[in-house]
Amino acid sequence: MLDRLDRRGCSGGDLVADLPRPALAVTGPVDAVREIIADVEARGDAAVREHTERLDGPDLADPRVAPEELDAALGRISPLVREALEEAREAISDYHRSQLTPDIEWERGGVTVRELCRPVERAGCYVPGGRAAYPSTVLMTGIPARVAGVERVVLCVPPAADGGVPDVTLAAARLADVDEVWRVGGAQAIAAMACGTETMTAVDVIVGPGNVYVATAKREVSGRVGVPSAFAGPSEVVVVADGSSPPAFAAIDLAVQAEHGPHGLAWLICWDDAVADAVAAEIGRIVDASPRRDDIEATFSEGGHVVLVDGPDEAVAVANAIAPEHLELLVADPEALLPSVRHAGAVFCGPWSPASVGDYLAGPNHVLPTAGTARYASALRVDDFIKRVHVVTLDRGGLGRVAPYVVALAEAEGLPAHADSVRVRQRER
Repeated sequence: MLDRLDRRGCSGGDLVADLPRPALAVTGPVDAVREIIADVEARGDAAVREHTERLDGPDLADPRVAPEELDAALGRISPLVREALEEAREAISDYHRSQLTPDIEWERGGVTVRELCRPVERAGCYVPGGRAAYPSTVLMTGIPARVAGVERVVLCVPPAADGGVPDVTLAAARLADVDEVWRVGGAQAIAAMACGTETMTAVDVIVGPGNVYVATAKREVSGRVGVPSAFAGPSEVVVVADGSSPPAFAAIDLAVQAEHGPHGLAWLICWDDAVADAVAAEIGRIVDASPRRDDIEATFSEGGHVVLVDGPDEAVAVANAIAPEHLELLVADPEALLPSVRHAGAVFCGPWSPASVGDYLAGPNHVLPTAGTARYASALRVDDFIKRVHVVTLDRGGLGRVAPYVVALAEAEGLPAHADSVRVRQRER
């Protein structure tokens, strides 16, 4: 079921040359997304309604969810699910509060610089739907925005064919203190949040994962609104295994991310044929019994691989080349490999740390970089909702100290007014 790549005996560039990647995760359906964005920008609510009906099924005259529906949904979910959501809320809130930093003040020779942290006013959160309900993503996007101090948090989630949104998603929105919930998904949701419509006010930042259309749309509106640099697209996992853990652990963790659906990746990296065979056998049993068999098989068929390498150093080199969303080190001594890990959205160490715990309530965010963007991007953070404003103050002595240097640099750049702005102050006694 998983394509097997034998890179034993390879080193350096040959080890990672031409590693396969899902094509859509790299290129994206740019033309189709651009057409939707342009249509929403031009026609507003009417375009959002038409694209929602065309792509998701329902014809929604009013896609906004009334606040009382959130309260009602919270009352309808089971007590255990509510308790789990509340536990997740506390863990996510506590962890993200640890990311808050105080205003900074720095002084050097009469020049004082303060750095003020100011939240954006409106944040847009995208939560996937369709194939599954994702209340955890409601918490992972809405809570950091609230921790940052955002005034208004807006949530978009695709509607079901009957126009509804799962109770558990709406309940999570209430627990995350979301202000607005809209039954809009796909590129049209990203366009509506970025451009604004007659009924939806444009936001300042858009966060949240989604399929390749959503992730591509976020890239397209970047600059119009703030969008974290990560490409938060189809799910990915790389599992490095040495046989010290039961093969069922590696197999189920590969299936966990694969069940999100197509266009992601699920890789096993090992240096023992027996480990590869045992994990593959377990995967076969898991897939045969899974109610989400079609989604898992779709992911494995285009993005599922076993890579055989010479040892742990080569395994980490391959993982770094992939730069996966989730990296699991199912090895006897994960801490020994950790210093070599350079590119991954999140790393899970040892047999008792499945990525699924990170998906729900370990505390750090599960909105992670995909499609190789872990080479330069990070998990969603409180900082993604915060601007840093520099406040610069000089006294007379400080200006006198730096004035010759300002004049010299301004003249070197051919900008005489810059130099004069200092000279005129030097003449004023």
